[in-house]
Amino acid sequence: MMEIRPLLMCFALCVVYATSKPTEKKERIHHDAPLSSREHDDAQGFDYDHDAFLGQKEAKSFDDLSPEESKRRLGVIVEKIDGDSDGFVTEVELRAWIKKAQKKYIYENVDRQWKDFDVNNDGMISWEEYRNVTYGTYLDDPEPDDGYNYQHMMARDERRFKMADQNGDQIANKEEFTAFLHPEEYDHMKDIVVLETMEDIDKNGDGFIDLNEYIGDMYNHEDEMEEPDWVATEREQFSEFRDKNKDGKMDREETMDWILPSDYDHAEAEAKHLVYESDSNKDGKLSKEEILNKYDLFVGSQATDFGEALVRHDEF
Repeated sequence: MMEIRPLLMCFALCVVYATSKPTEKKERIHHDAPLSSREHDDAQGFDYDHDAFLGQKEAKSFDDLSPEESKRRLGVIVEKIDGDSDGFVTEVELRAWIKKAQKKYIYENVDRQWKDFDVNNDGMISWEEYRNVTYGTYLDDPEPDDGYNYQHMMARDERRFKMADQNGDQIANKEEFTAFLHPEEYDHMKDIVVLETMEDIDKNGDGFIDLNEYIGDMYNHEDEMEEPDWVATEREQFSEFRDKNKDGKMDREETMDWILPSDYDHAEAEAKHLVYESDSNKDGKLSKEEILNKYDLFVGSQATDFGEALVRHDEF
């Protein structure tokens, strides 16, 4: 029998999580992950910039390369970043590249699942393929005894699939399927993230999230159990910050502000930093030559790794 696929499993785990740990807070807010675990201090080295530009795993692999090979590979990357092939890298292009580099773990996750759903091996995944692999076992039994409404779950998945399928052909390429599995990472999928969240929390079906629903989603109260302090804090958060128009409930806009806050854009800040440090003629964009002249800012090598080791040694 085909096992329950990732989205079904995620749903099931969320249900278990909500019912098995009543005092533990459920986190609904999506924050951008930091670009690096290292401190951003160029005076001590460019490790942060390397992690931001390449992703931490890829950045580490450059530390074993000779400066010449490191430059060569950087040159190849520059051509990929230059989306319009005009010979220059702009802040916008650099920001997009950094965002993509930081999503590598997501792409790796999608790659692991891809072969399960691309049944005909055509390099694409149709809605029909996804539906049959994920729900085929359950469609023959519309009312299983495990408590899940698979027809409802399938309808939600189809709606999300259509939102991710930007050209509307009911077939997802790799990027569209990534948006389907990880909608919180894509601007054009934000509405579906908000809609699904509201559907999960809005128990009375009025299209809003009131205080009781808001707290009930985070905290599963058990009889004779003292309410944790954080619950009182969340009540205040709802009244003071979540419910902006003070009507006692959150609408779609207020819910979006809650779960998808406009955080500080680390990728944009890093793109501006890299351009500022490398733009020798100050025209606001980078040529391939300008980037390679400052290659050690973008990528590591045996030379930069050795130099940073000397800095660390001198500190002792």
